[in-house]
Amino acid sequence: MSVLIGRKIRKVYGKKSTAQEVLKGIDIEVQKGEFVGIMGPSGSGKTTLLNVLCSIDHPTEGIVEINGQNLRGMKEKALANFRREQLGFIFQDYNLLDTLTVKENILLPLSISKQPKAVVESRLKELVGILGISDILNKYPNEISGGQKQRTSAARALIANPTLVFADEPTGALDSKSANALLTNLETINQQKNATIMMVTHDPVAASFCSRVLFLKDGAIYTELYKGDKTRQQLFQQILNTQSVLGGDGYDA
Repeated sequence: MSVLIGRKIRKVYGKKSTAQEVLKGIDIEVQKGEFVGIMGPSGSGKTTLLNVLCSIDHPTEGIVEINGQNLRGMKEKALANFRREQLGFIFQDYNLLDTLTVKENILLPLSISKQPKAVVESRLKELVGILGISDILNKYPNEISGGQKQRTSAARALIANPTLVFADEPTGALDSKSANALLTNLETINQQKNATIMMVTHDPVAASFCSRVLFLKDGAIYTELYKGDKTRQQLFQQILNTQSVLGGDGYDA
């Protein structure tokens, strides 16, 4: 089942002589339960693609469908409701509210829902258990580590059982131990809960947790790798090899 379909996606900034085509007619499809990584050298268009797919930005041409809903042409209010009900977001800088506890931050997407309290509490308990943050629910963001903040952000993104979770460099501000813990958690949630995740990353270690890695170059899809029966180490090596062909050192956020 296709959760996301993008067809002939173009994104152009500026006009006439100053126009810059950042995305050049990209076709992309994501199936239910996939963990998809997006990689590419600096300027390849990976963050622009993520922003267009998640409706933060609008394509100049082409269509984006999520869960059968064509996002192009939707009015802002309808789009805002769609994001709240269907999408989850994990950002590099956490975007937590300092005046709310960890639990309150996680439950924020459900603040206007009418779901029974018992259902919400059960979902919260399961999610924070997987993410290893059950013991910090009553703390505030300034009382926890960066890794705990990002796992709180992940719980917030997943609490409403979204159709698709978008993660933009989620390990970018974390040390290697915290990054590995978060990625392991996301991999577990992807496999156990069949959550569909799309992640932009410059880090081959992070990308090796994905089931598929898509590489962009100059605004177009260059190639993609499938994990299949490979080990994470084998996929990691393939990612390094592909980066080397693409230019290697130019990878950044």
